[in-house]
Amino acid sequence: MEPTAGRGALAGLLGIWGVTRAALLLCVLKVVVFPGPDVTSDVSVIYRGWYDVLVTGTFPQDDVTWQYPPAAALAVLSPAVLPFLEYATAFFVLAFLADAVTLALLLRGARGAGRYRRGAWLWVAGVPLLGPTVYARYDVMVTAVAVAALLAAGRHPRLAGALMAFGALLKVWPALLLLAVRRRAVWVSAAVTGVVVAGLFAVLMPGAFAFLGFQRDRGTEVESLGSLVFHVARHHGWDGEVLLNYGSVEFLGPYVSWVSTGALFLTGAALAWLVLWRLLATRFAPHTAADAAFTAVLLFTVTSRVISPQYMVWLVGTAAVCLCFRESRMGRPAALVLAACPVTMLEFPVWFGHVVASDALGITLLTIRNGLLVTASLLAARALWHATVPARRKIPATPGPSWAERTRVPS
Repeated sequence: MEPTAGRGALAGLLGIWGVTRAALLLCVLKVVVFPGPDVTSDVSVIYRGWYDVLVTGTFPQDDVTWQYPPAAALAVLSPAVLPFLEYATAFFVLAFLADAVTLALLLRGARGAGRYRRGAWLWVAGVPLLGPTVYARYDVMVTAVAVAALLAAGRHPRLAGALMAFGALLKVWPALLLLAVRRRAVWVSAAVTGVVVAGLFAVLMPGAFAFLGFQRDRGTEVESLGSLVFHVARHHGWDGEVLLNYGSVEFLGPYVSWVSTGALFLTGAALAWLVLWRLLATRFAPHTAADAAFTAVLLFTVTSRVISPQYMVWLVGTAAVCLCFRESRMGRPAALVLAACPVTMLEFPVWFGHVVASDALGITLLTIRNGLLVTASLLAARALWHATVPARRKIPATPGPSWAERTRVPS
């Protein structure tokens, strides 16, 4: 009976995945019109424009919207493997395949003692709750690499390190996964892979690291945690404005640089906490690397100057790896991330106009979504710390002589 029940549950999971992903494809292919602004324009216009530059053998050095490490070129160029399809259609198909690969990895990661299919279920549920934006950005491809790296960390450390380094050269954030592992082979493999791949791009394609200057100059994006200050301030006379800047919708005006600097400070503080945790942690279980990686990505996302909707794919993917382990401590933070997914879809793209206008609905959506993420971050950090860092033992003080004994006159 148990094998039959297991096959039935797997069939149900795959069926739900198939139906929901078909719906996403229908939306990005515009067979079904999804409410809100067109989320596919990034692929059909921006990515396509970058593609035309990249095929000439150089990076878009004069385009401030190019804010990605060099291996991102591979994601932008990837539709070339499907030359019989139009660029945007080919990209959507490849995003769909990356989604399928991620699910296959999570199902494989659920095999064995102490493993669970909860991670696969989280992925199946979380992605469609974010809407068609998932297939209209290359983040799902990066997440597939990160999931593969985390699941390989236990048995294949060299492969894990190589995947983490490659993921970091795709979109930086997978570098955080290195903080979660302690095996030297992972770090050595990551260092070698990073140097070799980055070196090849630097030699073969001019402008490989121009993105660093563009990324440095970004402001406070309207969906970030810090943006709530200006959303409220607009109702109290703040004379700044909302404009498309560096490829995203940002606040520009008085005090914006202060908030942006504050966000960078918080990111630095989060990184310092993670390093401290790594130095003090002594109890490592098979699920610890996944739990630590999820916590690190949560902290990085929450403190960022930008919280674009596609960032949620990172969180869903790393949370899903945690839930593959029965003993993972990340159940509640993962549930909060899942709850934040439909709210994210509502704030972008469905009611993004309300967010840009800083009206009551827009502010409410951002407060709920960002509040869920902040709560998830704090819970995850607390759970990780208590599970891995030994508590300090208090040494009982030796009682000294009482006042009466000290003042007693010898007989």
